[in-house]
Amino acid sequence: MNAPFRPAPGPALGELACRIRRLPPSCGPVRLVGIDGHAGSGKTTFSGELARALGGAPVLRLDDIASHDALFDWTGRLLEQVIEPLARGRTAHYSPYDWRARRFGPPRPLPPAPVLLLEGVGAGRRALRPRLALLLWLDLPREEAWARGRCRDGEEQREFWNGWVPAERRHFAEDPSRPFADVLVRQIEEGYEVLTGPVGSPPPDPPLTQGDGPPAVW
Repeated sequence: MNAPFRPAPGPALGELACRIRRLPPSCGPVRLVGIDGHAGSGKTTFSGELARALGGAPVLRLDDIASHDALFDWTGRLLEQVIEPLARGRTAHYSPYDWRARRFGPPRPLPPAPVLLLEGVGAGRRALRPRLALLLWLDLPREEAWARGRCRDGEEQREFWNGWVPAERRHFAEDPSRPFADVLVRQIEEGYEVLTGPVGSPPPDPPLTQGDGPPAVW
């Protein structure tokens, strides 16, 4: 099996990192940067590359905040455990979710930092945007992103994806992020292309139908 494609950082990330450092703090002393996009679009890889370009900026993954019972209904937990303490300049403490054990683990500290990357589907939701210094969108069509995610996770996660896809459709239908993105990020052969966003918006998604699958919670 071929190794997965992993774009090199390239000069665009260095320029983006410089831009982020120049931004005023948005959440207490923290420049909170949201990295959103469809599941499977490459957010985790990109956030790791951007964190390195920022000299080791911490990354909070929304997979640690969401759970099987709350794929998207986690705003209150994030605000209480992370956003509100950071806004007061205090160390946050959040309990990461274990997706295999299906339970939350012990609290983990998250001190204020000059830049904090918030990565995951829904990072650009309306309840969080007032606290974001910048919103980035990994610009990959949803069907392509989902196909990549399914391939990455394999047969073991097939049932999860069957529930995730309709849940994500509903989330972005009710609370879209892409129209509010400051930056669109696209993977190219030699790294990333960073564009002012939103640029070249695709046609709106078709309305949801009964055929879109089971409910979000299972």
